[in-house]
Amino acid sequence: MNRAIPALILSAAALVPVWRYTPSTATTTTATAEPAPSASTSTSGDSTVVSGPTIDTEKGPVQVQATFKGDKITAVKMLQQPNHPQTEAAVPKLIEETLQAQSADVDTVSGATITSDAYRKSLQATIDKKDASASSADSAADSSSGSSSSGSADKESAARTVAGSTVTTSKGDVQVQVTFDGDEISAVRMLKQPNHPQTEAAVPVLIEATLEAQSADVETVSGATITSDGYRKSLQAALDAKG
Repeated sequence: MNRAIPALILSAAALVPVWRYTPSTATTTTATAEPAPSASTSTSGDSTVVSGPTIDTEKGPVQVQATFKGDKITAVKMLQQPNHPQTEAAVPKLIEETLQAQSADVDTVSGATITSDAYRKSLQATIDKKDASASSADSAADSSSGSSSSGSADKESAARTVAGSTVTTSKGDVQVQVTFDGDEISAVRMLKQPNHPQTEAAVPVLIEATLEAQSADVETVSGATITSDGYRKSLQAALDAKG
């Protein structure tokens, strides 16, 4: 009997390591945060295209893409926008104001407050991104010869603004003002235009087409044939005056 007790104690001791090192069956979960959307930049010739971040709104996502030539905003494109009539009506107005203001300081369009706010945020991000890239380029240019700086100054001084002739139409007067950066059309502004909804909707489309075509060879906007014809004539007069 005395021998049996030590044997039982040894058997129990032998089982202790087994209980202690029993592998755990618990699982471990690792969460990975999704990266926040950021602006992207690409270069084509002497133009820089910057896509702003996507701004989520209760109406839907809004994302703006801006094209820069030097310090000028030459084109604005909506990559994402809410599918609402108010947004579709507001976007051309926001783009036109941006091209005139050359900044994100544009007025809110009545009936599209949410879209207007998101538009400004995404657009400002593209401007900030472009400015940051320009600052880096300027720092690199400081180490180059002074001839490069002289060339940039000459190019800047070559910018000029020309007003086209006033074209009288059955809807009202049309007059276009064009800003040239060297031989490029960098901005277009309406000095006179008919006070009609069709004209207000057509003008941003005509301006955007002009900046892309770099000429007066732009298509007639549906519903605004008379304004489109007057626009092309005044624009061509400005191009001819520039020489």
